[in-house]
Amino acid sequence: MAATVKSSGSTGSGISSKVPAAAKPLAEEPAEIALNINYHAQYSPHFSPFKFEPEQAFYATAESVRDRLTQQWNETYQQFHKVDPKQTYYLSMEYLQGRALTNAIGNLDIQNAYADALNKLGHELEEIVEQVNSMATLNLPAWGYGLRYRYGLFKQRITKEGQEEIAEDWLEKFSPWEIVRHDVVFPINFFGRVKVNPDGSRKWVGGEVFQALAYDVPIPGYKTKNTISLRLWEAKATAEDFNLFQFNDGQYESAAQLHSRAQQICAVLYPGDATESGKLLRLKQQFFLCSASLQDIIFRFKERKQGKDSWQWSDFPSKVAVQLNDTHPTLAIPELMRLLMDEEGLGWDEAWDVTTRTVAYTNHTVLPEALEKWSQPVMWKLLPRHMEIIEEIDNRFIAMVHATRPDLESKIPSIRILDNNPQKPVVRMANLCVVSAHTVNGVAQLHSDILKAELFADYVSIWPTKFQNKTNGITPRRWLRFCSPELSSIITKWLKTDEWVSNLDLLAGLRKLADNEDFQAEWASAKMANKQHLAQYIERVTGVNIDPNSLFDIQVKRIHEYKRQLLNILGAIYRYKKLKEMSSEERKKTTPRTIMIGGKAFATYTNAKRIVKLVNDVGAVVNNDPEVNSHLKVVFVPNYNVSVAEMLIPGSELSQHISTAGMEASGTSNMKFALNGCLIIGTLDGANVEIREEIGEDNFFLFGATADEVPRLRKERENGLFKPDPRFEEAKQFIRSGVFGSYDYNPLLESLEGNSGYGRGDYFLVGHDFPSYMDAQANVDEAYKDQKRWLRMSILSTAGSGKFSSDRTIAQYAKEIWNIEECRVP
Repeated sequence: MAATVKSSGSTGSGISSKVPAAAKPLAEEPAEIALNINYHAQYSPHFSPFKFEPEQAFYATAESVRDRLTQQWNETYQQFHKVDPKQTYYLSMEYLQGRALTNAIGNLDIQNAYADALNKLGHELEEIVEQVNSMATLNLPAWGYGLRYRYGLFKQRITKEGQEEIAEDWLEKFSPWEIVRHDVVFPINFFGRVKVNPDGSRKWVGGEVFQALAYDVPIPGYKTKNTISLRLWEAKATAEDFNLFQFNDGQYESAAQLHSRAQQICAVLYPGDATESGKLLRLKQQFFLCSASLQDIIFRFKERKQGKDSWQWSDFPSKVAVQLNDTHPTLAIPELMRLLMDEEGLGWDEAWDVTTRTVAYTNHTVLPEALEKWSQPVMWKLLPRHMEIIEEIDNRFIAMVHATRPDLESKIPSIRILDNNPQKPVVRMANLCVVSAHTVNGVAQLHSDILKAELFADYVSIWPTKFQNKTNGITPRRWLRFCSPELSSIITKWLKTDEWVSNLDLLAGLRKLADNEDFQAEWASAKMANKQHLAQYIERVTGVNIDPNSLFDIQVKRIHEYKRQLLNILGAIYRYKKLKEMSSEERKKTTPRTIMIGGKAFATYTNAKRIVKLVNDVGAVVNNDPEVNSHLKVVFVPNYNVSVAEMLIPGSELSQHISTAGMEASGTSNMKFALNGCLIIGTLDGANVEIREEIGEDNFFLFGATADEVPRLRKERENGLFKPDPRFEEAKQFIRSGVFGSYDYNPLLESLEGNSGYGRGDYFLVGHDFPSYMDAQANVDEAYKDQKRWLRMSILSTAGSGKFSSDRTIAQYAKEIWNIEECRVP
């Protein structure tokens, strides 16, 4: 498959390697920046002329910032092309970018200049932003690859019936950050057949052929010239694929059939896969990402070798590291093998050596349903050559086990790649990743320990050095410096440096200030300002008025039974019932609380959607109860996404991370909340374990079963030995009484008693953990009454968050998995 990339004078990024060494410097002063913004408003027109309202101002400002990013971007790739370092390529099906304008201006350290420039044009920077990354900061040679979806997961609308899903059209107008690369296009095949050549070599021929067109999004580092790229692929059909004869004959849909199929590939993030056509589409998406990205990587590798005296394919792993983010890009393994063997002429052994020294795999889950297994018949239909390669990898792995580990022969059916069950033959994608990758890592210490001790234990016995832990991290730029400027300013003032933004360990210096009354007062003032901003946002999007003087208690994440939003709302229901039973004088002695829950339930996940409905029904009753609503509010925050998180997290005081122990791989939202001085109520699950160690046990509200206790407790529950707490039964009965409406919640409640779909009742141990959860919530109430103590705990939470910087995480990946080094733009 020959790519249509124009290679003459190109770096493979669409950027000429012959651009002048010194580009014209960009505007630095507010007056010059204002002129540049005004220029884009007039000469990069996307709206009617003579208007400069907030939306127009946003796009003009973004394009002005993009000018600066593009210059730094060109310089970064000139440097990478010149030095030719080993480079990491990160393959992921999704990227959550949030507010790109805030991130770009903040990382470029030009927010003050742009704020002044917009003032000159009659707008506030904050107003403009409302219209709408560690590899770069560490100056690492890296690149991200993904798909350019037309629609996101979905936009969540809340009605009286519960959650409604509508298309989230993030490209409704256009994205000012992306740059289309019309000269970077690769062919992507589907279906077809495998042709055997006279010399015995094999070639994939026929079938559908689409084009992968590159769009680049610049990712700036913090206070560095390095600006790396997120390359997103769009699926296109060619003009030749449009049947003009059929169109003129009135067969309009048939004429554009291939164009329609191309649009489907990048139409929606995670399309439903309950049907065979849905499964085919998901597989198409995954392969499309892998094939386009690998063709691009190989093109760049070969281009950088042009003019070199000699090079070999065995050099490839010394210049390229490919990181698979979960199992979605697993097809990169057989695709790299195919490209090396069928297109570049390598033999199996050499191609396998290159592939296994290039690819690494990050596991993100221990949930069985999230470890992808694809139907073998579907795979043979869509990707016949890749199934041949996967079959051969499987056969060779089995032969290796027979030859070197006869003690594991009985385990072969479970550890091999292909499950040949005649009723449902599947390809186990996680097994393929583990067998093929040079390194496998989990994303929190507990998660990695579970992978090694349980999920991948047999593989660990074969390759004990293959498995590592890389605890997730978050960028302190986005998740504190930019989203909470008030708190950030206080931290910088008292630490007497802003170096903490790129060296988060410096936050430990706040520990000695935790009891300082002046510092506590400023801390409390900043937190209150954030709470007031959040209260205004909540009223705007939900119509519910919340009291900033109440305890802001927030749980925001994907709605799933193991994340236990159901435990949260059952606790809120019990609290409401007890408040109703109190006298007005007794209520005055309680801790006022605003409980906010947000997250999207997957469209076909019925119980998750029932939980969303229940939260909203409870809120409708509680918030309109005059006896109680000054002491308790329950709010469902709609359409939760990264931009909403940037509003919620700074205003939080308590955050719930209450998944069943052993089921959350890591979580990063817990790190974001802790960094912002929010206290956590949670189980010993995922990164909670390490957060509690870092911030101190006294500053974490712990409850619930531990991961090693869960199997025994499930067995006891299954055998009828569980005795529920009366408070748990009382909360369930209160729902059944109809106080929250006539909706039938019995199927949801029965999941806590009978069959939950996992073969046993209350699989996620909501009933078992409920009493200790309520006891921990009582401890929260008491702690919040002592504001001096609460502020001290809040400060120590931020002070202990240094470990959870993504800068630390990425530096460990770079050194211990990718073997790449800094390549700084001078």
